[in-house]
Order: sequence, then C-alpha cells, then structure tokens
Amino acid sequence: MSNRREFLAFSFKLLCIGSGSAFLASLAISSVQGYFLRPPGADDEKRFLSKCIRCGLCVKACPYDILKLATLQEKPANGTPYFIARKDPCRLCEDIPCIRDCPTDALDRKYLEQKDGIYKTKMGIAIIDSASCVAYWGIQCDACYRACPLIDKALKLESKRNDRTAKHAFLLPVVDHEVCVGCGFCEKVCITQKPAIKILPREFVLGEAGNNYIKGWDEKDEKRLQDVNTEKKFDKNKAKDYLNDGELL
Repeated sequence: MSNRREFLAFSFKLLCIGSGSAFLASLAISSVQGYFLRPPGADDEKRFLSKCIRCGLCVKACPYDILKLATLQEKPANGTPYFIARKDPCRLCEDIPCIRDCPTDALDRKYLEQKDGIYKTKMGIAIIDSASCVAYWGIQCDACYRACPLIDKALKLESKRNDRTAKHAFLLPVVDHEVCVGCGFCEKVCITQKPAIKILPREFVLGEAGNNYIKGWDEKDEKRLQDVNTEKKFDKNKAKDYLNDGELL
C-alpha cells in the first residue's frame, strides 16, 4: 500500500515539474518574439541589461505614465522598463526624468549633460511600409509628418509626380535615420488600421557599411585618408608563382 502511495506521489511530482517546465518554456519562447522599445538612454541593449537592476524608478519618474515594467508574460526581460509607441509615445521631456532618476546609469546619463540631449537619444527608428501608407497610394495624408516633434528634420515630405493620374503629386513621408529618435508619435497618429509607419529597434533594421568605405562628401570622414598610403604596388611575379605552384588544384 505504501509503495502505491509513494508511486502516486512521485508521479504527481513529475507531473507538476513537467507542467511547470512547459509553462516556463512557453514564457521564455514568447518573451523573445516580437520587439519592444526601451526608455531614452538605453541605446545599447546589452549594456542596458547589464546595468538595469529592475528598480522601477524610471517608470515612477515618467510624468506621463508611458513606461511600464515587463512581467514574465511580456516580451522584454522580466522587470525591465519599456513602452509601446502605438499606445503612448515618449513625450521627449527636456529634463529627461527617467534618465535623471536611474541609479545605475543603465539609462545613459551622457544625454543629461548635452544640450537638447533628448533629441540625441536613439530609442528606435521609424520605418514606413509604402505598400500600406495611403500617401503612397496618392491619398493626401500627412498625419505622421505633422505629429513629428522633429518635423522637417526627422520626418520630411517629398513631392513626386503621380504617373498614374498625370495630374496630381504624391506627398511622401521620408524618414531621416540619423535624426529620428524613435519617440513613436508618428506611429501613434497613423490613420491606417495597422500603422503603416512603425518604430522598430535600430539594430533590427539598420546595416553597417564598415570602415572600408569613405564618404567623399563628408570632410570628417575623408580625414581618415590623410595617413593612408593610396599607392598600389603590383607584383607580377607573385601572380605567376601563385598559378604555377598548383595552389588552385
């Protein structure tokens, strides 16, 4: 009788452990899917996670209640702050209270020391789906453009001939990736059912050219060539030796 009870108790424990593991696994899987936006100053996710102590002081400091702390069932790491642009964009407070009250520098304090530092932060970047944006259909809409705190800087309107009608012009929103801070105002006001303009983490969408290329029109970048020997020296024998040594076989 005791053996039967022990067996049932052991089986029940295994069932509980298995159910719990499956639940935690499902949470882990769901937590890494999708994307999320961090507060100002959390430019580098690895740096941010290494310094954030999940204290919630940045959330309390936000005067507009935009920031929230992630739970186990949400995408960001549990207890870390984030916001959802479509629901409530960052208001770009000039005194940046979320950074000011962060005790560990997880939200980089360098922006507090810079003039208009909030406009130098990089929370994300606006990406336009031209297939869904009605402005690209020829319907006049400049909602995102008008809402942008950096109007004519981060978000501009470009006019283009409408070849389909030959009578009207397109007024197309265009994002300057170097200026956009990712506040989310454009996504918030987008008139389409699902926003045709979204704020995504910069590492999701931006590439990197590397140091092999020089911007000839940029004086600062061109200075990298000052100490570079641009004279090419060709060794004809080297090519012959390479072919004759049989290294290609």
